Amino acid sequence: MAQLSTTPQCSAPSTLTLVLLTGLAAMAMSIFLPSLPHMAEYYDVGYPVIQLSISGYIAMTAVVQLFAGPLSDKYGRRPIVLGALIAFSLATVGCLLSENIWFFMLFRMLQAVIVTVAIIARTVVRDVDSGPQATRRMSYIMMGMSLVPMIAPTLGGLLSEFFDWHAAFLLLLAFAMMVGVLTYFDMGETAQQINQSPNARNQGFRTLIKDKHFVSNSLVTMLSNGAFLIFLSAGPLIATQHYGVSPSAFGLYFALTPAGYLLGNYLTSRLSQTYRSKVLIKMGSGVAALGLVGILVVDYLGADIPSAFFGLMFFVGLGNGLIIPNATVRMLSVAPTLIGSASGLGGAIMTAGGAFLSLSSDIAVYPNSGIVPITTVLLACFIGVPLVLSMQD
Repeated sequence: MAQLSTTPQCSAPSTLTLVLLTGLAAMAMSIFLPSLPHMAEYYDVGYPVIQLSISGYIAMTAVVQLFAGPLSDKYGRRPIVLGALIAFSLATVGCLLSENIWFFMLFRMLQAVIVTVAIIARTVVRDVDSGPQATRRMSYIMMGMSLVPMIAPTLGGLLSEFFDWHAAFLLLLAFAMMVGVLTYFDMGETAQQINQSPNARNQGFRTLIKDKHFVSNSLVTMLSNGAFLIFLSAGPLIATQHYGVSPSAFGLYFALTPAGYLLGNYLTSRLSQTYRSKVLIKMGSGVAALGLVGILVVDYLGADIPSAFFGLMFFVGLGNGLIIPNATVRMLSVAPTLIGSASGLGGAIMTAGGAFLSLSSDIAVYPNSGIVPITTVLLACFIGVPLVLSMQD
């Protein structure tokens, strides 16, 4: 039987700290995207090899999440977050010092530990809030976090052009150290109960997998996040090979999608008191689908230019901003002793499924493929969102 013990509840971290924690995880994913072609040249490998630093990293984050959530239920939120920050900083140093592509890939995979802080940030929200209040705070966190993908690729592209790809990782290391100091002084323990049972993780996972509400909302986040990961993987290739834009220009175009995500999260924070979360999720899928249909129409009319494609991707970001915070809070509506496990398992489903979906970018983007195949794949993801929601009925 699980042994439960009440832990002293210290001050919850500020929203700013939670934003910076999740922002660091987002920065680790996106800051070096414009540098990928330069990194392939530096290590003298093909683009598909260096692209493993994205797809392999995403797959590793799925594995990390399976352990991070349950560990935070067992040992508390604070020690797991601080440990992850230290491990990530050491892995980043390893990336900077690697002169061999495979050593770089090893340390890049170890960097995936940083996803732990994002998992626990949303776990903390459910520790201290519930209902519309939790949705509102979650949207604020994601709204702040969405600024990072807007800024990081642009900054990474500039650093790559004026220095080299190492500069982006140096900035990442400095940011991690700053966030670590802030977290140490600001983040108290928020877990209401700590479950010391050695079998708690497996028992919790079995309970969650049988919960139709948890599974359906996890799959919704998987489809929504998967669409973004497909774009994340295919975007640099579309920008450079199809449109012929520079890394810094791609960074600016790419920022339009996170800008839409920022607006979507803001709308969620305003509308969560008026509309049910399920309604907002359906609205989000409709908005995203509308933007993607617009891309197909623009291509059909012969107006395929980068500003049109990336501009309409703004609506995909907007739709995700309505879908993800609402589906995440619904996914975490479980017993207090399972919130960490739900965050970890749900995040693993979202990430692993998204990584699997992102493989479709290799099929949909090829020489002279244009934008229709990748747009069609993205559209299928958002059509699937309301279909998955129907599992709850």
